[in-house]
Amino acid sequence: MATRHGLVRDLLCLPDSSPFAKLLDSCLRSRSARETRRVHARILNSQFSKEIFIQNRLIDVYGKCDCLDDARKVFDRMPQRNTFTWNSIITVLTKSGFLDEAARLFGSMPDPDQCSWNSMVSGFAQHDRFEESLEYFVKMHKENFSLNEYSFGSALSACAGLMDLDIGIQVHAMVSKSRYSTDVFMGSALIDMYSKCGSVACSQEVFSGMIERNLVTWNSLITCYEQNGPASEALEVFVRMMNSGLEPDEVTLASVVSACASLCALKEGLQIHARVMKNNKFSDDIVLGNALVDMYAKCSRVSEARRVFDRMPVRNVVSETSMVSGYARAASIKAARFMFWKMKQRNVVSWNALIAGYTQNGENEEALRLFLFLKRESIWPTHYTFGNLLSACANLADLQLGLQAHAHVLKQGFRFQSGAESDVFVGNSLIDMYMKCGSVEDGSRVFKKMMERDCVSWNAIIVGFAQNGYGVEALEIFRKMLECGEKPDHVTMIGVLCACSHAGLVEEGRRYFSSMTKNHSLIPEKDHYSCMVDLLGRAGCLNEARNLIERMPMNPDAVVWGSLLAACKVHGEIEMGKHAAEKLLEIEPQNSGPYVLLSNMYAEVGRWGDVVRVRKVMRQQGVIKQPGCSWIEVERKVSVFLVKDKRHPHKNQIYSVLKMLTEEMKLVGCISDANDFEVYDEQSKSELRSWMDAAMR
Repeated sequence: MATRHGLVRDLLCLPDSSPFAKLLDSCLRSRSARETRRVHARILNSQFSKEIFIQNRLIDVYGKCDCLDDARKVFDRMPQRNTFTWNSIITVLTKSGFLDEAARLFGSMPDPDQCSWNSMVSGFAQHDRFEESLEYFVKMHKENFSLNEYSFGSALSACAGLMDLDIGIQVHAMVSKSRYSTDVFMGSALIDMYSKCGSVACSQEVFSGMIERNLVTWNSLITCYEQNGPASEALEVFVRMMNSGLEPDEVTLASVVSACASLCALKEGLQIHARVMKNNKFSDDIVLGNALVDMYAKCSRVSEARRVFDRMPVRNVVSETSMVSGYARAASIKAARFMFWKMKQRNVVSWNALIAGYTQNGENEEALRLFLFLKRESIWPTHYTFGNLLSACANLADLQLGLQAHAHVLKQGFRFQSGAESDVFVGNSLIDMYMKCGSVEDGSRVFKKMMERDCVSWNAIIVGFAQNGYGVEALEIFRKMLECGEKPDHVTMIGVLCACSHAGLVEEGRRYFSSMTKNHSLIPEKDHYSCMVDLLGRAGCLNEARNLIERMPMNPDAVVWGSLLAACKVHGEIEMGKHAAEKLLEIEPQNSGPYVLLSNMYAEVGRWGDVVRVRKVMRQQGVIKQPGCSWIEVERKVSVFLVKDKRHPHKNQIYSVLKMLTEEMKLVGCISDANDFEVYDEQSKSELRSWMDAAMR
């Protein structure tokens, strides 16, 4: 007890407040609010209770111990304040997120200095109020305060947050004129700013011009390439960094692993993982662990992803969402569903991952059902959610569901424009959905109302018009696309050639096919050759179609030969059709289509021996003709029909109408389409039986 009283007496007799300052430093190191209050109580009982210096230290320590109210009370009770006092409380307020109160105090500050202005610029930037941060930066410059590395760093961070390249370039110009132009910290901040503004070339230029580089500099450039592409450059920069003698940290490795994920570069990813395993200090890093799980998942190595996931000491929603995506990508939709519902915490990205998984694996009804669950959970859907939702509606060709999804899109307030969170692709998904549902007018209306369009928007409307038989309209849209300065890609030209085929515009098709290399620097791919074969085949230019196939720079696939075979069937070119069927069977020996078409071609000209021969070969090869299937929705009820189906409750009425239509077709001279065995089984049974009887005599 005597010792304690002696200590108090000693503190009361101190010549200055430096011992209290040291005690407060100790409190700051331990982040102890309780000890800070105990020291504060001693100060209040000393002769230094009104001293500005020690009270400024109290404000600072209380703030760093997250005791904002205590800091504010000290400030309010101070009879006298200096510039350091104001700076201390403003710094506490900005770091705690009380920016409006900080701005009010800053406005009433009698004599702000460079530190005061920097606190405002950095405080607003750190809390994502980027425009106000830049306003303070501009005002600071106008008031002729010296801008230092902290001022420039915060301003560049604000430009990066706004993705405002123009202002970023202006700040860069100011840095270039200052004494910080060669500062390594400033160079790293510039690389980061240009990266987040999407200007890879400027990031590389800043990096190349730096005299000194540190690990942060290299990390900034690697991250730039990983996020903006090409991701392969991120790997090359990483190799150069290693050759320079610098050792990577967890930030480096996470960025490089993410680049491997984007490239599906499994070999390189395995090498990075091996480096991680050799260094125990990275084993607990959750960001790096998440990157590894995502990399393996995107490389379709789900078992390895799960192994990394299971070994992670700490996991979060990102880790689990990566596993959901990985399972969905590997078509293990049950495992994805199990992982999703087992998650303790789910965000909208998690929901999007499973909805996308259902859509990609053809479980479109489940995708729609999950969207309803999402709404019931009061999760706010994003543009990615709606992109997958509309894709499911398009796959089902269900216009009513698509209209309901469109209503949700309108409620969300999407404007179909680019920016930080571009939602242009939601408009593209709407166009695609309406076109696949056959609602051309609605698809066209969405296209016209879009505030901004990209190449995918133009492709969706061109392909949609072409697939719905509006060939002329599709070509008109293509002409407008070129007038707008939009560069066509391979998908655009597929739509254009398909439109020519449907409209019977042979000469235009030839011209557009030729223009791919001459005018648009596009090398025709298999799909373009398939479109041309279809176009020429429909027009009866079979020899030209066959010559085009023979001139193809790549091996023709089943689609190309299938197009020629179908054209030969239509135009009765049996010998060429036989050649096309043989080529097609070399590629797909178990495909029943070539057998069916060839048999029907022989049947049309009465070559029954060849019909029997084809069917015999088909049986010997074990090829089974899958029955045709179609369905129709009437009054929200779907009716499914198979060939020779007798199960429908209204079969008698259906077959009665079908018989009547067949009789009317015969009267006007129409010939039934012979694209299936069953047609000739009914139509030519007697002729085939007669031929076989004659052959047996």
